[in-house]
Amino acid sequence: MATITLRPAVRGFTLIELLIVVAIVGILAAIAYPSYQEYVRKGNRTDATTALLQVSQTLERCFTQFSAYNNANCSVQNAGTVNSAERLYTIGIASAATTYTLTATPVAGRAQASDGKCATLTLTHLGLKGATGTASTECWK
Repeated sequence: MATITLRPAVRGFTLIELLIVVAIVGILAAIAYPSYQEYVRKGNRTDATTALLQVSQTLERCFTQFSAYNNANCSVQNAGTVNSAERLYTIGIASAATTYTLTATPVAGRAQASDGKCATLTLTHLGLKGATGTASTECWK
């Protein structure tokens, strides 16, 4: 009797299948990465809003103590500018005896410097929140 030998089944991926998978992953990455970057920028904006509110509270304490926002004994006034906790923003202080405006500006060379939607954030003594950029109405949300 004659013996018949069967070839074992070949397992693995063909080059075409591998290229299709690489193309799909590339397309998904091209869509997901910009969304991820925007998510990170939006999360980093909380660094600015938190710093603005903290400096505002300090100025309000100064006003309560010294009856002026720009009193020389106020620790924030002596600093001139303040860095945010994550050092992504610099907080500028423009104050008079009864008014102040705080401005959060992204630090050059850091992640937030490329945030075109919310270039700078502002807070006044009246609690008015503002921003500059292409989507300035969404910056404090």
